[in-house]
Amino acid sequence: MQQSKYFRTSMAIIAFLLILYLGSKVFFLFSPLISILKLLLVPMMLSGFMFYLLRPLVNFLEKRKLNRMLSILLIYLVFIGLFVLFSVLVWPTLQEQIQTFIDNTPQLVDGLQEQFHDLQQNPVWSRFFTGDSDLATRLSSYLNDAINWVSNSVSNLIGVISNIVVIIATLPIILYYMLKDGHKLAPILLRLVPRRFRKPGQEMLREIDGALSNFIVTRVLLNVILGVMLYIGFLIIGLPYSLLLAVIAIPLNFIPYVGSLLSAVPVIIVGFIESPTMAIWATVVIVIAQQIQDNLLSPIVYGKSLDVHPLTTVLLVLIGGDFYGIIGVLIALPVYMILKIIVRRLYGIIIAERTGDTNSAKEPLIKEEQM
Repeated sequence: MQQSKYFRTSMAIIAFLLILYLGSKVFFLFSPLISILKLLLVPMMLSGFMFYLLRPLVNFLEKRKLNRMLSILLIYLVFIGLFVLFSVLVWPTLQEQIQTFIDNTPQLVDGLQEQFHDLQQNPVWSRFFTGDSDLATRLSSYLNDAINWVSNSVSNLIGVISNIVVIIATLPIILYYMLKDGHKLAPILLRLVPRRFRKPGQEMLREIDGALSNFIVTRVLLNVILGVMLYIGFLIIGLPYSLLLAVIAIPLNFIPYVGSLLSAVPVIIVGFIESPTMAIWATVVIVIAQQIQDNLLSPIVYGKSLDVHPLTTVLLVLIGGDFYGIIGVLIALPVYMILKIIVRRLYGIIIAERTGDTNSAKEPLIKEEQM
């Protein structure tokens, strides 16, 4: 019996590997489908992101006896109004700061070199630059290369204008049908599950939906609050390009742990070019805002909903970035949360089948704190 079971398992593995091998030989047949999926990946991601943000509002309006379709259209009108307000109140200042930053790029590099030169002449700081007299030149070179890379990337936006058009054209449509018919997806998926597993399958889908909803909504709320706190702090200390730096910090902070460091780099550089004292004050503002977010707001907003070990999060960010760049970095943690729930639930079902304990399929068998 054991030999027969081993033989069946071996044959299943061999068949699976053979399917993968034959699939690689006819990969060209799937190239058009893969191209379409890549083209729709970003619109689908953004639509899913907006779906979890706006669904509570749609449900709230629907409970107030407003038709679901009208609720969605009303939210669209509100977003159009917010976009108009942004264009009138925020965009002119932001556009001016972007243009000023681009125009002053050579002066910024020269200012960085001058600040390092002044530090090297200072008796207090000169000891830290002993034996490395060209540090300022090299750092300025790195900064110049980074600015040139950003400028070239902006210039190359014309090359990806088709993708932007696809996103703008498809996102409102996809989002509309997600908000309108998203509640019908779970029953459709459950029909594909054997009848005796539909109840645990329904619980698994409910848990995944709740985890994604809570993660996205709370992350957006926390990052927007953080951006506002940074902007106010930058205005208080008189940091140049305060609005631009705060706006850059908001999307970067969607990257767990690493994002806060990345968003701090341009702030400290701009502050240092202004003066070393300004760089210190900018660092103080960042640290205070991060501490308020991490120690005061996050426990209130998150609670224990996102119980992932920091080391696990960093590894996920690195792996996601290696596989799919910035998109992989952004979706690594949500994908991990989904897979974690699926594995835990499937493990519970297997244990329940073996022991006859129906509660095993419901209770988490893997401690959250360890993953």
